[in-house]
Amino acid sequence: MGNEYVVKDQGGVYFVTFTVHQWVDIFTRKIYAEILLDSLKYCQLSKGLEVFAWVIMSNHCHLILRAKNEDLSDIIRDLRKFTAKKIFKEIQQNPVESRKKWLEMTLRFENQIWFWEKGYHGEEIFSNTFFQTKVNYIHENPIRAGIVEKAEDYLLSSAGDFHGVRRGPLVLAHFG
Repeated sequence: MGNEYVVKDQGGVYFVTFTVHQWVDIFTRKIYAEILLDSLKYCQLSKGLEVFAWVIMSNHCHLILRAKNEDLSDIIRDLRKFTAKKIFKEIQQNPVESRKKWLEMTLRFENQIWFWEKGYHGEEIFSNTFFQTKVNYIHENPIRAGIVEKAEDYLLSSAGDFHGVRRGPLVLAHFG
């Protein structure tokens, strides 16, 4: 991971990407996406995480985040560790998961859970222009993937909030 993708300012606003190991399409199941959303909500309420924009795709998510307590790297580390364990456990306990054995094999390495790819490609957002560029990138992800025609129609993103269509599950912070 290059130095430009490291969280240098722990209180800064950052665009980050979390990718599921081997790009496994895990978030096609609503239950797994809800675990990630619930974990983000917990971090908002208990750890001072601010979320400005987000999208959960089938095998990755993009977020724009800031930590009120200037501990963004710690929050991201804890969030990724917790969600990896919780989602993996849910996979193991899910009686209707048709891919259970394959997922258990694919998301494990040397008897350890390997849910997220290493790193999260953090890019600090310094300006309103760069912020808007990243918000557009996030919200247009489902369009580029051919899932929806309009960003606000995709339920697993903050596009509905931005377009005034509906409130999403995460409380959004205001940039600027």
